[in-house]
Amino acid sequence: MTDNSTAKKYSNIKLGFGIFEGVASFLLVAFFLFTGISSNLENYLRNFTGNDYLLLISFVLGMGILISVIFWPLNYYTDFYLEHKYNLSNQTFTKWIWEGIKETLVGGAIGLPLLLLFYWVIKTFGLMWWLPFSVLMFILSVILAQIVPIIILPIFYKVTPIENENLKERILRLSKDAGLKVENVFKFDMSKNTKKANAAFTGLGKTKRILLGDTLLDNYSEDEIETVIAHELGHYKRKHIIKNIFISTISSFLIFYLIAQLHQLSLNWFGFSSITQIASLPLLMLWGALIGLVQQPITNWISRKYEYEADKYAIQVTNKRDAFASTLEKLTTQNLSDKEPHPFVEWFFYSHPSIKKRIAALDS
Repeated sequence: MTDNSTAKKYSNIKLGFGIFEGVASFLLVAFFLFTGISSNLENYLRNFTGNDYLLLISFVLGMGILISVIFWPLNYYTDFYLEHKYNLSNQTFTKWIWEGIKETLVGGAIGLPLLLLFYWVIKTFGLMWWLPFSVLMFILSVILAQIVPIIILPIFYKVTPIENENLKERILRLSKDAGLKVENVFKFDMSKNTKKANAAFTGLGKTKRILLGDTLLDNYSEDEIETVIAHELGHYKRKHIIKNIFISTISSFLIFYLIAQLHQLSLNWFGFSSITQIASLPLLMLWGALIGLVQQPITNWISRKYEYEADKYAIQVTNKRDAFASTLEKLTTQNLSDKEPHPFVEWFFYSHPSIKKRIAALDS
């Protein structure tokens, strides 16, 4: 059993480097803008193409490669070295590199068309770009929710139906009681990358899936797994998915509106003349980061509230308080999570309540 001092040390290191990376990324982009590197890069690339869309792709690739090279040592330390140091990773260095390549390719396949679409919107609609782009982002989020379980997830994991028929029947019965029609329950080979455990309810419509990591199936009793699934179904039953879609849609309209206004107002600070000037686009990232910083504790507060509600549902439908409490304790230990983080850290950074508060809530 891992003591909480080790978990706290691991969590604090991850948090500290996460904060450092966020601040350093912000300052680096600001440095590119203030020093004129962004404008110089655009001017240099114009020697090779007069097409704005090809120029945009070249510009983003250039900036992206440069930033990736600068932060590669940090990513290696936090994602590979640290995970092995605390005995959480099953990846070899080669596999870690390959997974990173796959993430880059998938991200590019989604991000590149979105980037070109965004630039077309900003050129076509001018200062009103935030409105049609918000609509497009909503449509994209719905499409991604449907295709992630059946197209994207299998790129990274082997997904197969679970073999335990008794557990499958339990889960399907829980789903039916929650008013959710699920055709099958799947497992994925989470253990190929990590010793951590997790489960999830994903998809929309006919692509709805209940997914269990093999690390969960191999280390937890059927009663414990049942309470985990009941918790996930609690999010569905309490309409958290619908509420999150509504909240994220409203907030995205507001956020994109604010970014558009702030982008326009701050162009002169860096010597830019137009919102369509490619060198000015990193400025959107700066404003987005600042707005996201303000939004984060609000989003996390809502998420923690939903977690308490899902916990309550899990206890009500399974009547297995001890099994659920045991599962929470084991997951916290297995994933090396901090059982009792500093109140400010929990308020600002945590999307889930601390294990101590969750178990206390079960008793109440």
